[in-house]
Amino acid sequence: MNAHFKCFRGCPGEYSIYDVMYTCPHCGGLLEVQHDIDALRERSGEEWKALIDGRSSSHTHPYGSGVWGMKEFIAPDLRDENIISMYEGNTNLFNARRLGEQIGLPDLWVKLSGNSHTGSFKDLGMTVLVSIVKQILANGDSPVKAVAAASTGDTSAALAAYAAAAGIPSIVFLPQDKVSPAQLIQPIANGAQVLALDTDFDGCMQIVKALTQDSSIYLANSMNSLRVEGQKTVGIEIAKQFNWELPDWIVMPSGNLGNISALYKGLKLMMALGMTDKMPRLVAAQTAKANPLYRSAQAGFEGKITVTAQTTLASAIQIGDPVSYEKAVAAIKGSDGRVEQATEDELANASAMADRTGLYTCPHTGTALAVLFKLVDEGVIRSDERVIIISTAHGLKFTPFKLGYHQSALDEVIARHANPPINLPADLNAVKAAIAARV
Repeated sequence: MNAHFKCFRGCPGEYSIYDVMYTCPHCGGLLEVQHDIDALRERSGEEWKALIDGRSSSHTHPYGSGVWGMKEFIAPDLRDENIISMYEGNTNLFNARRLGEQIGLPDLWVKLSGNSHTGSFKDLGMTVLVSIVKQILANGDSPVKAVAAASTGDTSAALAAYAAAAGIPSIVFLPQDKVSPAQLIQPIANGAQVLALDTDFDGCMQIVKALTQDSSIYLANSMNSLRVEGQKTVGIEIAKQFNWELPDWIVMPSGNLGNISALYKGLKLMMALGMTDKMPRLVAAQTAKANPLYRSAQAGFEGKITVTAQTTLASAIQIGDPVSYEKAVAAIKGSDGRVEQATEDELANASAMADRTGLYTCPHTGTALAVLFKLVDEGVIRSDERVIIISTAHGLKFTPFKLGYHQSALDEVIARHANPPINLPADLNAVKAAIAARV
């Protein structure tokens, strides 16, 4: 049982996942990791479910990880001693019943993928990529000296942490003054070389793509399909958490489009192995400031559309030229899915509304929620359907966004749920009056 690279577009050729390569040598398109489905089918769907269920409570390295508990689905021949794991995954599903009731959708859940080691879902993919690099180096005769990625914040944090744990030098490229302080300090603290470039994410991506033509610097962005292998486990994990039943819809923020591509890949694998016969409808949520996939969808996916991404509160998806476009289109079409967009006002208020019901959402999750609200209002999503929102990062990484909202200081946003502190003298009567006005 093994896995190999193959061209996503179907060009001939199979390549080792331990080769330093990111695109098809024939057409230049993205690669994907393919698995030996016949070998995997030697276990029944029920046997796979039982195996994954049993591993989820294991303390045996690395199988207690939400990712590596599915090792056969990812990199079957990767040696365990080279796996760099922070026991990522196994994140909880928040029963958003109160929020769901407010919008007429009682069976609403939020997958808190940001409750992970570095505070975002990027850990799911980075554990795979860094572990593969660790084995490449352990095998010897490799030119690789460091790993590198362009980032809007969360990728750099995950890369720096996992590379530090592996003892591999890391280099991250960030757009100057376009990431939150929490996102900036994470790779700095983990010892990465942090290069803040006077450009946007797409500009950083062009630099890192050119740099990694030299095989001594290993590319860690999502155009490297190894990342997808870890990220695809989130759909399988959702099924496990619902006793192997899948929801009707899954809505997620979408920027470089690796996440929705990965989710679809994991769900297709479950169907191929007889673990389910249901494909949830997938929704890609974009901001109106960075909406290339939405524009392409409006044009019937006749061709890839790129935009110059404008500054948005949802900075992690401020991407105008998404790498995984073709894979995302396949995911939307294959799941009978949708692409929708949200304005700054809509995403900020959706985030705040969710927070008032016990969540603490990042602006990207706010984007997904705002899109959900639209689809419910339009009757696309029915009140009797089960919906999962993928929350991609922890809200604590976006404190300036939160403060700006509650201070009514965000551009293009009317803060309908603002809850600023009330400044009072240290006087009991003043305190009682303030409380009486609210309670």
